[in-house]
Amino acid sequence: MSTATTKTEPEDVQLAPPDQERLSALLVGQDRPPRPSALSASMAFGWRAMLKIKHVPEQLFDVTAFPIMLVLMYTYLFGGALAGSTEEYIQFLLPGIMVMSVVMITMYTGIAVNTDIAKGVFDRFRTLPIWRPAPMVGYLLGDVLRYLLASAVMLAVGMIIGFRPEGGALGVLAGIALLIVFSFAFSWIWTMFGLLLRSEKSVMGVSMMVIFPLTFLSNVFVDPTTMPGWLQAFVNNSPVTHLATAVRELMAGNWPAADIGWTLGWAGVLMAVFGVVTMRLYNRK
Repeated sequence: MSTATTKTEPEDVQLAPPDQERLSALLVGQDRPPRPSALSASMAFGWRAMLKIKHVPEQLFDVTAFPIMLVLMYTYLFGGALAGSTEEYIQFLLPGIMVMSVVMITMYTGIAVNTDIAKGVFDRFRTLPIWRPAPMVGYLLGDVLRYLLASAVMLAVGMIIGFRPEGGALGVLAGIALLIVFSFAFSWIWTMFGLLLRSEKSVMGVSMMVIFPLTFLSNVFVDPTTMPGWLQAFVNNSPVTHLATAVRELMAGNWPAADIGWTLGWAGVLMAVFGVVTMRLYNRK
């Protein structure tokens, strides 16, 4: 005679009311993890921005292939006509085209902000117990890597085709550092538009309307002395002109104190104005 064994499913353990009270008291009594500092929160969001590049490497096209194309195209199209040879023109062009390229890619900060808003990610960020500006600062910190990569790519291509900075490594590093500082401040404009406008296409359209005149109406490609007087007045006082001149002179081994001062002053004004406006919009979004 066989005996059948029956298996019973384990039942959920129910705690008696006194046990539930003790467990709740124990959990409440535990210390919460410390609130993240402003720096650690910003770095975490910056790391998030870099991880997005890892998962979508096509985003690096604008900081690799596009800068290479700009350097080669403008050097060999205009070098002979403007300077007599490409070797002479690249000495003037490369610092300026580096400034132009990095300033142009700052607009992708606003596009990334607008995309996250459309997806509802920012609703989650606003509920986190973190420093309020951390998500915005994180975007900008993540884009600093893009600026550095674009600068390195253009410098490498320029060295291959004949660029020789007389300021040496120190002058090159100083010029790139000044460019990064200005670009970080300039990016706050696009974070503001990323919060204001409804779609990423709108952000890109407005950015192009601002960046193209600002970069082309400068001394990036030619010396402004041959321009009409009314145009010279605009070009000589443009922040891009001050930045391009400062980077160019630093790489040439000089110390353009006036242009460095103007560039840092413009950076401070941009951060003070657009940084404040951006955070006010972010808090009300």
